[in-house]
Amino acid sequence: MMELSKRNLKRKAPEEDRAIIDFSLNELNQDLLERVLSWLPTSSFYRLRSVCKRWSSVAASASFRLACSQIPTREPWFFMVDSHLDQSIVFDTAERNWKNLNHPVLVKEDNPSFSSIPVASSGGLVCFRNNSGDLFVCNPVTSACKPLPPLPASAQNQALNAIAMNSYSRDSYKIIVVFGEIPNLSVRVYDSSRGFWEDKFMLSRKGDESAGSDVSGDETLYFLSKAGDVVATNMQRSPSKQYSSVVTVKDGEEIVYFLSLSGTVVACNLNKKCFLEYPRLLPVFLEYSIDIVECRGEMLVVILSEFLESASLRVWKFSERERSWRQVAAMPPSMSYEFYGKKTDINCVGSGDQILICVNSSEFSTNVLCDVATNEWIELPKCFVDGKAKDFMSAFSFEPRIEACV
Repeated sequence: MMELSKRNLKRKAPEEDRAIIDFSLNELNQDLLERVLSWLPTSSFYRLRSVCKRWSSVAASASFRLACSQIPTREPWFFMVDSHLDQSIVFDTAERNWKNLNHPVLVKEDNPSFSSIPVASSGGLVCFRNNSGDLFVCNPVTSACKPLPPLPASAQNQALNAIAMNSYSRDSYKIIVVFGEIPNLSVRVYDSSRGFWEDKFMLSRKGDESAGSDVSGDETLYFLSKAGDVVATNMQRSPSKQYSSVVTVKDGEEIVYFLSLSGTVVACNLNKKCFLEYPRLLPVFLEYSIDIVECRGEMLVVILSEFLESASLRVWKFSERERSWRQVAAMPPSMSYEFYGKKTDINCVGSGDQILICVNSSEFSTNVLCDVATNEWIELPKCFVDGKAKDFMSAFSFEPRIEACV
């Protein structure tokens, strides 16, 4: 009998613990309860409503969102992009798993082809662009969405180089659009605090010539590849990364970086209203895939290249003092070797010390997470939906914040 009693006690202990926890939370006043719940992972937001009526009301309250805004940082989520654009799938870096969110209402039911693709992200928001060139800003966690005012007709007729986003405060953000062809670049900025597009301004080239580039601007050259194919120096980007760009703020100066058609990195200083091209990392006649990311306020370049029957995937940073590129991370050869000879394309996004790299070719697709600080490379598990593995073309990073306002 004694042994049986001990077993019963062991069985009841967890229930008693839960009762104590429930009792304690129920005894908290509304303000304190909201403060406690605000520290839960954002993924818990979806489960709050089903716990009880009180918690459901907390999840919908403005004061709870204010409490969430006091949390300094959230572990990033990566908003994944596939070819169908019919679902919102994210990779949660805190829980290291895939999540399927409610898709923002950006597809017209009467015309499914009239869909939108993400083109930029910052803070807790993602910017989308539809087939007509209209821009929308969405919070992927809450599905809140806001269309931006249309760009002036004169801007819509210009070549579009980059769309960047910068959340400069909890409640405000900028959408920065770079138009034109090098060296005739212009910029328009939408500031959410003002609610309209500011007047266009032109960018002048810093210095007389590009910084050591053997091909200036968008000039196209043609060469023979190792396979005997004619290859153009103009880059072909996936639709979601066609206007790939990043924003950094250095010494109070806002700088937008994007890749020119010839593969050079272009830096646009919005405060000084000038731009420059960085020296080319690899010779123009080499075949390679390149992308730019932002990590902890620094612009980095990720390059997948082939040399001597091997492939290498490396991360580079430009040294302003030495005026040259230096390597900061490299994928182990045992991982990059499988990319050789498969005409592989990479699309990347950075957040903190992490870079998510979407690797695609006609033969395979994979996603790799790189920690730049430790040079650790991890291949992410496959994401399955309805029993089928998803192939992702690209990704955009954001902080999962239910309080982020569009």
